[in-house]
Amino acid sequence: MKINDFDAWMIDSQRFPLVMGVLNITPDSFSDGGKWLDSQAAVSHGLEMIENGADLIDIGGESTRPGSAPVDDDEQIRRVLTVIQELSRQTQTVLSIDTTRSAVANAALDGGADLVNDISAGRDDPEMFHLLARRRTPIILMHMLGRPLTMQQAPAYEDVTAEVSGFLNDRIIEAGIAGIEVEKILLDPGIGFGKNVDHNLELLRRLRELTVLGRPLVVGTSRKSFIGRITGEDEPSRRLFGTAATVAWSVANGAGIVRVHDVEPMSQVVKMIRAILM
Repeated sequence: MKINDFDAWMIDSQRFPLVMGVLNITPDSFSDGGKWLDSQAAVSHGLEMIENGADLIDIGGESTRPGSAPVDDDEQIRRVLTVIQELSRQTQTVLSIDTTRSAVANAALDGGADLVNDISAGRDDPEMFHLLARRRTPIILMHMLGRPLTMQQAPAYEDVTAEVSGFLNDRIIEAGIAGIEVEKILLDPGIGFGKNVDHNLELLRRLRELTVLGRPLVVGTSRKSFIGRITGEDEPSRRLFGTAATVAWSVANGAGIVRVHDVEPMSQVVKMIRAILM
C-alpha cells in the first residue's frame, strides 16, 4: 500500500470526497472499449487522468457491461499487469484493480495495486476475501443482481434501496468473518448493475440511507445508459452533462468516491460541491 492508513487517507478534509478515474483495458467496454488496449496508451491515459485530478485510478481487464461474458484470469492479468506496474512506478496515486478473481487481484497487488474493486462483493471467487484479509487490502463491495451477462433481463425489487442496503450489510459481515477489517471496506450500490432506470433513480434519490452502513460509498454513474434514456443521448461519450448532474447529486448526498470517465470536468464538479458543503 502506498498509504498506511486507508481510512485516514479517505477522509482527509483536503481531498474528500474523491474522484476515481476509469481505465478500461478491454476491447468491449460500453463506453471506451478498445481505446486503451495498448499498454503504452493506457499508461499515458492513466497519467493524464491523474494530472486532471484523479485521486484513484480503477484499472480493469474485463468488461462488465450488460450482456458481457467473463474473461479468464490469465487474459485479465495479461491486459492489466504491465499498466499497473508502470503507473505504480511513475506515480504515488492509489491504484485499484477491478476484478472478481483472486488470482487477478493477487497479481495486480504484487504489481503495485492498492485496492480491489469487486463487483461481485466476494461472491464470484471464495478465495477473494481470504486473500485480501491476508494482505490487509481494502476492497469495494458492490451490489449486483445476477451477473453481467443476464443482469439487465427484467430486474425486479420490492424496495430496491432496502434490498441493496441489506445485501451490502450481509457482505460486510461475511468479509469480517473472513478476516477483513471493517476499516478497509467500501460500498457501491451498483448503479446500472441489475437495475432499470427507475431503480437507479430511486437509489440516487435515497442514497443517504446507505450511509447508515457506516462505510464510504462509491458511486459509479458515469455515461451509463439510464442517463442516455433520460437525456435522449445515445452516444455514451456525449452524456457529460447528465453524468455531471448525477455526480453533483451523489457528492451532495454522501458519496465518498465518484467513479468517472471524464476526470477533468467531474473533478471540477466535485470541487464545487465540496466548497458548497463546507
